[in-house]
Amino acid sequence: MKKLHRGLYIGRFQPYHLGHSKVLEVIVGEINEVIIGIGSAQESYHQNNPFTAGERVLMVSKALEEFDIKSYIIPIEDVHCNSLWVSRVTSMVPPFDVVYSNNSLVVELFRDSDVKVVKTPLFNRMMYSGSMIRELMLAGKEWRHLVPDSVAGVIDDIDGTGRIQRVAGSDKEF
Repeated sequence: MKKLHRGLYIGRFQPYHLGHSKVLEVIVGEINEVIIGIGSAQESYHQNNPFTAGERVLMVSKALEEFDIKSYIIPIEDVHCNSLWVSRVTSMVPPFDVVYSNNSLVVELFRDSDVKVVKTPLFNRMMYSGSMIRELMLAGKEWRHLVPDSVAGVIDDIDGTGRIQRVAGSDKEF
């Protein structure tokens, strides 16, 4: 199969996990270069979006070291106007041939803009899920086996588990 030149893979990566790595294994076989779009880049310090865009860039860049592919990692802020979102994204990233996503809104918006979209396989979605990992972190349970070691190191360095537990706390403790 002829490889496409460059593909765009968008996610929040809150945090990057082994499911993302499995998707990238598939994508890398189809393209020569990958653009990782860090979605909702403006969100951080919240139970559902605990990590900053910079922290997520670091997680993804460390995880990408295991792949032999040229990559670009671009934070993308939400526009809050879906009809403008695709043009915003395309203005912020290098040109691409295909978008990889399973997010129904992302798929719809790019297809409506006549961009080729490939839905990626889901790998053990019950286990490899950012929300599941954040819940485990919040509960003080083991989560490191669900992310690459390099990502666990980044999360540990920034006390990500502690952050999730603190931002999820109530005002009563203050």
